[in-house]
Amino acid sequence: MATVELRFSALPEHVRTARLVAAAVARRAGVDEAVLDEVRLAVGEACSRAVGLHQSSGVSAPVRVMLIEEEKQFSIEVGDEAPRALPGGASGDADVEAEEDEMGLAVISGLVDDLEVSAGENGGLIRMSWPTTPPATLAS
Repeated sequence: MATVELRFSALPEHVRTARLVAAAVARRAGVDEAVLDEVRLAVGEACSRAVGLHQSSGVSAPVRVMLIEEEKQFSIEVGDEAPRALPGGASGDADVEAEEDEMGLAVISGLVDDLEVSAGENGGLIRMSWPTTPPATLAS
C-alpha cells in the first residue's frame, strides 16, 4: 500500500495544486483515464470545502490530503480540523454555512460512488475511493 500525504495552508490558491497532485497519483495508481476528471473535481470540491471550514472557524492548521493506493482501489482522504457545532446551537450564519456544506457534499457524492463523510468537534474527514486496474503486462 503506497501513500502520498499532502498538507497545505487553508488558502483557496492551494486547492488547484491538490487537484493536480491527486490526478497524477490516481493516474499512476491505475484509475481509469475516463474517471480522472471526476477525481480532480471531487478533490477540488472536498479541498475547497475544507479550506472554507478552516477559514470560517479561524483554524490555522493545514488541510490534510492522503492519497492511498491499495491493491484494487485508490482512495483519497481530505481532512480538516474545523470543529462542527452541536445541533441546537445554530445561528443564521451557521444555517447558511450548513447549506453551502450540504451543497458541496452533494456535488462530491454525484462524482464519487464510494464516499464516506464523518465530522465531529475535532474536525471532519471525507474519504473517496475509485477502482483501479492493474497495469497491462507485455505479452512475450
